[in-house]
Amino acid sequence: MSSEDTVAIHGWTAVPRDAKVLLGGKPYINKPYSLLAKDIKFPSDDLVVAKVREYAQEKLSPPCFNHSMRVYYFSMAILTQQFPSHAATLSPSTLALTCLLHDIGTTPTRLRATQLSFEYYGGILALNLLRQDLHASQSQAEAVAEAIFRHQDVGTTGTLTFLGQLIQLGTLYDNTGGNPEIVHEDTRDDVNREFPRMGWSRCFAEVIGEELGLKPWAHTSHLGEEEFPAAVLGNKLMEEYE
Repeated sequence: MSSEDTVAIHGWTAVPRDAKVLLGGKPYINKPYSLLAKDIKFPSDDLVVAKVREYAQEKLSPPCFNHSMRVYYFSMAILTQQFPSHAATLSPSTLALTCLLHDIGTTPTRLRATQLSFEYYGGILALNLLRQDLHASQSQAEAVAEAIFRHQDVGTTGTLTFLGQLIQLGTLYDNTGGNPEIVHEDTRDDVNREFPRMGWSRCFAEVIGEELGLKPWAHTSHLGEEEFPAAVLGNKLMEEYE
């Protein structure tokens, strides 16, 4: 397989870090349509994905695991409807692995196991799990790690991988109601029904506060030490599902 193939398959294509630029300054590129969870395939037939799903379900709290699953389904809806050219090539398995592992560094034990920001430690954990334990390809494992490292690297300058931008769109949609019109309301309703929030906004705001209390240098601080948890707790788009 050529390096060009792995770039497309694992989402290495460079895109603007500014999601507004990627979306052309509009709420969406293509008008979203109704898409239910049952119509979005989760790649459970991939043995690496199946093992990582078991691992994530064991390590993460139920609200965090459900968040990770919602991010997959929201990201797939965004991918399919807004970026069809990428949807034709991007591996659903690589996206699923990223979604399942993107918050693996937030558990209470892991927040205290390192001085690293949770995204960086989580990316290292994901890379080691995928490469050393599960023998995923180098390109896939590194794509997942890169996206996890940068999934909170929101900004207006430079570039990041398409996979990284997609996971940003999915996580911000679920966590803060970012880009509220990018997913159809039927999709939003159905995914929240399939994977209940269980008070996720409160849980995640507490994790943010816990990390910043332990590590005032943490990368999360660049989103605003007060502004970011306030945006999570003030997520009106998802309030009815909490």
